[in-house]
Amino acid sequence: MSVHEPPATLAAFFTDGRLTSIPRRPARRTALLEHLAQSLFDADRSYTEREVNEALLTVHSDTSMLRRYLIEAHLLTRTRDGSSYRRAAEPSAEGGGGAQPPAA
Repeated sequence: MSVHEPPATLAAFFTDGRLTSIPRRPARRTALLEHLAQSLFDADRSYTEREVNEALLTVHSDTSMLRRYLIEAHLLTRTRDGSSYRRAAEPSAEGGGGAQPPAA
């Protein structure tokens, strides 16, 4: 689990691989969160809260804030009791931003 170089559009938010600020603009914040989800978490495994925090600590000290943002953006999912986290399914290329819940 290592953070890959951020895209050029997000480079201003990082110094030496560490996140130094969170974008205020929703589109940039979403792009940042998508980058973190894809670079820190494998799609095919579950993580404990401790593992999620350890991964997020590699880029920023406020793990609870980043974890909450990732959950709210539907980029990470968690079990009802919070014991297990997973990276959400990738959004489709034509679907636009953010993961969508499954159709009923």
